[in-house]
Formats: sequence, structure tokens, C-alpha cells
Amino acid sequence: MAAVDIDVPVETEPQIHNAGDLERQAEGFKEQGNAFYINKDYSEAFNYYTKAIDASPKNASYYGNRAATLMMLCRFREALEDSQQAVRLDDCFMKGHLREGKCHLSLGNAMAAGRSFQKVLELEPSNREALQEVVYCMDRALSWASACHRFKILKAECLALLGRYPEAQSVASDILRMDSTNADALYVRGLCLYYEDCIDKAVQFFVQALRMAPDHEKARLACRNAKALKAKKEEGNQTFKNCNYEAAHQLYTEALAIDPNNIKTNAKLYCNRATAGAKLKKLDQAIDDCTSAIKLDDTYIKAYLRRAQCYMDTEQYEEAVRDYEKVYQTEKTSEHKHLLKTAQLELKKSKRKDYYKVLGVGKNATDDEIKKAYRKRALMHHPDRHSAATPEIQKEEEKKFKEVGEAFTILSDPKKKVRYDNGHDLDNDGGCDARDFDANNIFRAFFGGHGGGFSFDSSPDNGNFFFQFG
Repeated sequence: MAAVDIDVPVETEPQIHNAGDLERQAEGFKEQGNAFYINKDYSEAFNYYTKAIDASPKNASYYGNRAATLMMLCRFREALEDSQQAVRLDDCFMKGHLREGKCHLSLGNAMAAGRSFQKVLELEPSNREALQEVVYCMDRALSWASACHRFKILKAECLALLGRYPEAQSVASDILRMDSTNADALYVRGLCLYYEDCIDKAVQFFVQALRMAPDHEKARLACRNAKALKAKKEEGNQTFKNCNYEAAHQLYTEALAIDPNNIKTNAKLYCNRATAGAKLKKLDQAIDDCTSAIKLDDTYIKAYLRRAQCYMDTEQYEEAVRDYEKVYQTEKTSEHKHLLKTAQLELKKSKRKDYYKVLGVGKNATDDEIKKAYRKRALMHHPDRHSAATPEIQKEEEKKFKEVGEAFTILSDPKKKVRYDNGHDLDNDGGCDARDFDANNIFRAFFGGHGGGFSFDSSPDNGNFFFQFG
């Protein structure tokens, strides 16, 4: 019996382990509940969510899950209690507020439902799934309360946030026809215009809404954002016109931080920042910005054109062709056709051997520059210079020597060079064949008929080499 009297000292570490065990046990019950819920066995799901709550009564999501199950069992009053407990534990738990609103609606508590749904909009205005659910709930509510302005406004605001501007405008206009001083309807009209990048008109509606209701917080915030966005964008544009591209890039970045939900304006800002980035030779960043603009607005032709040009500048011709094809399919203009043809030609040329790269010169190189480049590269890769190297290196240098001769033959001949620059396949159209090139003959002709009589001496200090005729 004495052993029973031995007490284990109360320590922090065992308590942490016990708490951790309870949390893991609660998560296990929740996962089992989820499995039963997916299989539509709501009674068993309810039992396991209850076990999870008993093990961890401070977890908001467990109450939220049990509320969802109770709703499926049509036990709305109990579901309401669980939803309310969930948001008491975590006021930012969006799903808790959404379920609370649905329960209020099912129980006929229209005003309370409206408050819950309004909280959903405040917490996650860009959550499309939640917005669509609120629209659905408002349609249900309006089926038996068709004249309720509160429900109509809530629906219209969700439609505006979903980008369904004509529908939102229609609902708001219906309200304004009956009540021209309705601040909420004026706010929704302004919101639609704001998100359609009609900022000046939007500000007029926000100001009017604030005149009707000076404490309308949403209208005040939207008005402030609209004015700030317009000012920052215009400042960026003016700075860009003044050729201060670094400052313009920074101003567009600041403008993008003002309102992430303004899709159309932000698409333009991303494209503007890409243009500034391209001027700063930050081409990869510019491509990323164009891609961000297109994700926001996949009909934005200017973003496709800007990205395509960046792809051309970085020699990513397949990507450029793809963007120009998209543009030409949308707007079949002669200019877009020309851009597409140019990209297709560059893509074709990129698949051939690049003689300019072989000689290490630019595409606008002069005859003298081509000759100097040939002289340097031919001497660098001449087989005699590598006679003491390993067989592998000799083979590689011989290959490069032949390529240098081939490149010089094409680029030093005006007719062949023009055909090459225009994308013609010189191997297949009778112009010449790489197999016909004799690099040694080209070398002898260039250096005045001295064949194979060079001796090369490499300098160990700087890698330069000298040659003399034998």
C-alpha cells in the first residue's frame, strides 16, 4: 500500500507532454470526423467532432466542423451555438461567421444573418468561394423578403467583389431608383467603377455616399484608396516620362501595395512596372511582372506585347512566338502580324548554328570586325597550337577550328550573309554545304597562302599566343 502514497512532483514538462497528447488525440478524432462527414455519415461525424472538442475545448475549428455537421442534420439552433462559440474563440475564423450567418438565415434572424455575412466580407473580401456562398444565401433570403435593401446591398457588394460588375450595378441602381440617398447603394456603384479602373467617377460616388452618411467607413476607406492609387500611378507615369526609370519602378511598387483587390488597375501597374524594369535591363523581373498582370487580366493585350518583347530581348523565341500568337488571334492587325512573323523568323534562326556566336561578334558587326574575330579565333583553335594536348582536346579544338572557318565563309560573303540573316537554310537551298568547307584552305587563303607552317608559343603569364611563319 505504501507504493500508492508515492507522489510524482508536478513539473512543467510532463504537463506539456500530456497537453501534446491531448492535442494529437483531438486531431485524430477530428480526422475521423472528417472521414465520416465526407461519407455523409453525419451522426458519426458529430460524435467524433464532440470527442475532439472534449479533448481540446479551445479549438475554434472543431466547433466549426461540428456546426457544419449539425446544419446537415437540420439542427440549426445547436449549429448556431457552435458557430458562435467558434467565433468567440477566434473572431477571425471566417467559416465560423459564414456558418453563423447561414444558421441565422435558416432560423429567420435576417438582421443577425446580415451582420455575420458582413463580417465575412470584412475578413476575406477576396475569398471567391465565400463571396459566392453569401450571394447564394442572399438570393434565398430575397426569395421571401424581396424588398429588403439590406440583403440586396450585401448581394451587390459580393457581386462587385466577384468582378460581376453589371449585376452589381443593376442591383444598386434598382435601390437608388427607389431611394436616391441610399449611401450603401452609392458606395456599391462607386466600388464597381473603382474596380473597373474608372477612378475619377468612383470617387464622385464615394464622396456622395459620405455626404449621405458621414460615418460610412467603407466609403471613406475606398475613397482614400482610390485617391491614393490615382495619385501614385500618375506620379509614376510622370517620373517614367522624365526617364527616371528607377524612381518610376519604385512608385509603381508602392502603388501596387495600396489595394490588392483592385485587379484592373493593378494589372496596369504591373505592366507599367515591367516597362520600367525593361528600361533598367531587369528583363527577368519585367517578364514576371507581365505574367502577374496577365494572371489578373488575361485579356490585357499590352501585357502580352510587353512580355513578348522581353522574351525576344532574352532570346526566348518560343515563348515570344506563343505570346504574339495570342495577341494576333485577339487583334488581327498588320502590326501584330509583323511582330509574329519576326518572332517566328528569330525562332527559326535560333535553331541553326549561330555563326555570330562562333566568331564572338554582334549581329551588326562590320567586315573589319568579322575579319579580326576570325583571325583571333582561327589562331586560338588552330590544330598546330594544340599538338601537345590530349586527343580529346585536339578533337574538340579541331571541331571549333572548322566552325570558325565555316562562320567566316558565310559572314564574309555579302550574299550568303544576307541569306543567313534572313533565316534561309544555307545547307538545303543550294547556297553551300558545311561539308564543302575546308578550314585549312580558308586559313591559308586568309593568311596569304601559308599552310601549316605556323609555330605557336603560349605565354604562361597571360594566355596570349604568338605565331611565326615557318
